Amino acid sequence: MGTGKTAAGRELSHILNWKLMDLDNEIMQLKGMSISEIFSVFGEPVFRDIETEMIRVTSARKNIIIATGGGAVLRKENIDMLRENGIIVNLSASPETVLRRTGGSDERPLLQVENPLRRITELLEFRMPFYQNADVLIDTECKSPLQVAEEILERIGWKR
Repeated sequence: MGTGKTAAGRELSHILNWKLMDLDNEIMQLKGMSISEIFSVFGEPVFRDIETEMIRVTSARKNIIIATGGGAVLRKENIDMLRENGIIVNLSASPETVLRRTGGSDERPLLQVENPLRRITELLEFRMPFYQNADVLIDTECKSPLQVAEEILERIGWKR
């Protein structure tokens, strides 16, 4: 969260003329609820089940950019499905940058705690082994979404 997945994905979709599928937005439309509401009403495990089903459906499609939430990589089946037909790119940023970019939004259920910076740090530390399994890792600090999109293309060997 807060690493620029949606913004960089939007730039990449323009460059490649591919559809961008932001899974969190798709889940909100499907359920007619915000992510925070889904977490509150159904709990995180149900949200993760919905997320996995969305990955199953979207990862089989061609010419699509899928922006997942940061927790999607915690399930091996999600990684396997995404990797089967695509390239997994991990975008990273420092905990301080993530906090600044998320701006205390109440749409981030995992950050609705007393000390969000500490929570971000804990999440990143716990998830790092999962994130490091990506095909491409890109630090988004001090980069525009367009710069990130161009770096993705460069790193996977695609010409613009």
